[in-house]
This record gives sequence, C-alpha cells and structure tokens, in this order.
Amino acid sequence: MKDYQTIAIAECFEPLIPIPLEKFVICQPHPYQNLGANYGGKSPYYLREGVIAALIKSAEKLHQKQPGWKIKIFDAYRPVEVQDFMVKYTFDRVIESQKLKSEDLSPQERDNIWQQVYQFWAIPSLDPRTPPPHSTGAAIDVTLVNERGQTIDMGSEIDELGARSHPDYYLSSNENRNQKYHERRSLLHEIMKTGGFSRHPGEWWHFSLGDQMWAKLLNFPTAYYGRIDE
Repeated sequence: MKDYQTIAIAECFEPLIPIPLEKFVICQPHPYQNLGANYGGKSPYYLREGVIAALIKSAEKLHQKQPGWKIKIFDAYRPVEVQDFMVKYTFDRVIESQKLKSEDLSPQERDNIWQQVYQFWAIPSLDPRTPPPHSTGAAIDVTLVNERGQTIDMGSEIDELGARSHPDYYLSSNENRNQKYHERRSLLHEIMKTGGFSRHPGEWWHFSLGDQMWAKLLNFPTAYYGRIDE
C-alpha cells in the first residue's frame, strides 16, 4: 500500500465520459493498446465528467500562455486489467534491460525488480479501498505540443523508470538545455494546476483530480473518485 491509499473514498458516482478529442492531441495508436493491452474494445480516452471540465480549463490556460500549443494526452482511464498488463510488461522490460532471465532470478532479485516497477506503477489492486489512480477515471498522463504539432521535449519519456522522471530533476542544472526542460515541465504544471489538478511527486507527466493521490497531496481527508468499471 502506498501512503495516499490510506485516504478514504467517498464515491460521488460521477460518470465516466468521452474526452472531447478535438480540443486536444492524442497518441495514435494508443501506446498501451499498441503493446497489446486490452481495453475491451472501448476507447481509452475517457475521464470523469468533472476531470474533463478541469482539463479543458487547463487547455484554455495553455492557449493564453502559448497560443497554438495543445495538451497531448498519452493515457487517461485505465481499467485494472490494463494496469496489470502494463505492470507485468514493465517487469519484463526491466529484466530485459538488465540482461537477466526470469527463471534465473533469486527471490531477492525478483523482489528488487518489483520494487523498481512499483516506484512508478500502482499495484493493480481490485480492492475498492486501494484503486490504481488511472482506474478511477481521475488521473491523466499528458505532455505538450507546439503550434506546429511537434511534441515538446521534456527531458525524458513518459513512463521512463529513473530519476529523470522526477518533476524537478533539472531544477538545479546550469545547462541551458536542462533549464529549458525544467521550464517546460513547470509550464505543464502551472496550466494543470489552473484546472485544479495535482502532480504526481515522482512523475512530471501524471496529474489527477479528486482521487486518493490528489487528496493526499492537498491534505484533504477524503477522495471522491474511486475505481470505476466500464
């Protein structure tokens, strides 16, 4: 259990609805579907109704700050089954990157790799008290594109396991390029805060509103979005 999962959930039963994609840019094909994740034949581009309203507000703020720029949605609602798929996929990729074989891992080595995975991925829990953030329809992974439709370089890829994913990784760097990365991450944070979102402490791309992590970060006693099954 992660610390934010101690927050109680007072489910508000707000519906999960399609994101108005004409207002944003999306990844095509969807990155997890492209890997084989099964969304049950439905679009992954859904969020809670109130979260979509907040996201539109953030997009309007971005347009004020950088005319022509748009929010690019990497991932939104994620069924627990997809969370499970991606956790296992990431575990396999870590093994592969370290040139190991799953069948040769000691219990300690296996546990160490799971610890790496769960630093960035929520456990695919079916317990209604501890839902993965994306399975609530309240969390979203985003980046920015400029007026030419080019994805902005933020200094690391979304879902990258490692220190560069930390929002303030480049804060203290004196290199011009790294300062640019920090400015871009700060811009993304600013516009998402305008909508009421909170940023994941360890992931520059992950924002949520109304879920347990959001409540924990803002010192609220309860969340109002729990797991939703569609």
